[in-house]
Amino acid sequence: MKKILSLALTGTLVAGIAAGCSPAKETAKEGSATPPAGSAKPVALKMTVLPDDLDTFKLVFDEFKKENPNISVQLDTIPQQQYYDKLRLQLSGGEEIDLIGGNMDVFLDTGILEPLDEYIKKGNVDVSGFGPLYDNLKVNDKMYGLPYRKSNWMLYYNKTLFDKMNVPYPKSDMTWDDFRDLAKKMTQGEGASKIYGAFLHPWAQTWYIQAVQTGASIIDKDLTPFKKALQFRMDLEKDGSIMSWAEQITTSAHYNSAFQKGNVAMNLIGDWHIAQLRTAEEEKKISFDWDVVPAPHPAGVPANTSLATPVSLMLNKASKHKEEAFKLLQFMTGAKGAKIFASKGFLTGYTNDDIRKAYIGDGSMKPKNIHFFVEQKEYPEYPLLPGIKNIVLNNIYKQEGEMALTKAQTVDQAIQKIGERIQKEWADKYGKEFKAASKK
Repeated sequence: MKKILSLALTGTLVAGIAAGCSPAKETAKEGSATPPAGSAKPVALKMTVLPDDLDTFKLVFDEFKKENPNISVQLDTIPQQQYYDKLRLQLSGGEEIDLIGGNMDVFLDTGILEPLDEYIKKGNVDVSGFGPLYDNLKVNDKMYGLPYRKSNWMLYYNKTLFDKMNVPYPKSDMTWDDFRDLAKKMTQGEGASKIYGAFLHPWAQTWYIQAVQTGASIIDKDLTPFKKALQFRMDLEKDGSIMSWAEQITTSAHYNSAFQKGNVAMNLIGDWHIAQLRTAEEEKKISFDWDVVPAPHPAGVPANTSLATPVSLMLNKASKHKEEAFKLLQFMTGAKGAKIFASKGFLTGYTNDDIRKAYIGDGSMKPKNIHFFVEQKEYPEYPLLPGIKNIVLNNIYKQEGEMALTKAQTVDQAIQKIGERIQKEWADKYGKEFKAASKK
């Protein structure tokens, strides 16, 4: 994966880097009492962040302000469905936004991102807490953003249903075959009252997760792990233990409402589902007991291996206050900011023992096994390269996978077309060097 992420970027990004400003002056190491030169001068920054993260960013900035009273920030957001398109338009139009929050790959082709490597080096920033995620985020051996949070996947289960059927709870070390057998055991009934052993949301990630768990990439030349993964999803449908893709679409079934209804034994989805279920309990919408265990894994892959989608904070190369902006970025994504994000239920990019404790809490809230989230081995959901999410994932994998799930083509045909379309629609579009981007 590191090799994939280290390929040279082309077009506007290269031009943007070439036009980038010189590195900032030395930034104080987090926690240092010595501020950078000129820090007493009042500076006003502007930062745009995702709507779900806005309130916590405000809390983190309140702490930052105690150490940096001269720096103020205007925190803005954009509705989720319009967020990336509108923000790209604002940036291309020259709107003065110093810091950008979101998925880094969306902005890689804009040339707007400032490389952070010299800031990190000169500021002696401790990056050890990011673990392997740090190197996996590099593009062309450069860092264009630091992750303040991430989304990892887990298996949620309805303990009340398992107790009612007198079936042992899912284990923390299950292969996908174990999961399939357990889903069969937990499936019973017909029609509207049917109990499903599991629910897999229609997203492509819910079937290709088991390929990524092996370290495979969605742009590999050898897509055999993805063929196995797609076939597995179809086998679960054949078993009758999950709702078919077609039924999910026609009934607008959603992982959250489906699980809250109480007739789904296991639900494979990301960490954000915790907040949804806690809210449902507060509002008295659910009464069953629930918990989590690591997602099932392929044979030979360690237990509690997950895919991860990092969400980063980035510096606009056009910012007029890069030193101060990076200082805020460092605080938001580092140990101090991460502890506040963790205390609010966010999985953070940076972690240490204190942050893990803040995330796990005092044990008074569900899920009981929340600790599994901070013990995971992670693979990036997809390579951080231009066009990967919009072209490869949202178009190619989604379209061809759905054609197979509706029986309009075979699994072999779907995977073959995915490989061919990746070369034609993505690799050719972003330059000949990407034709050899896959590691296998």
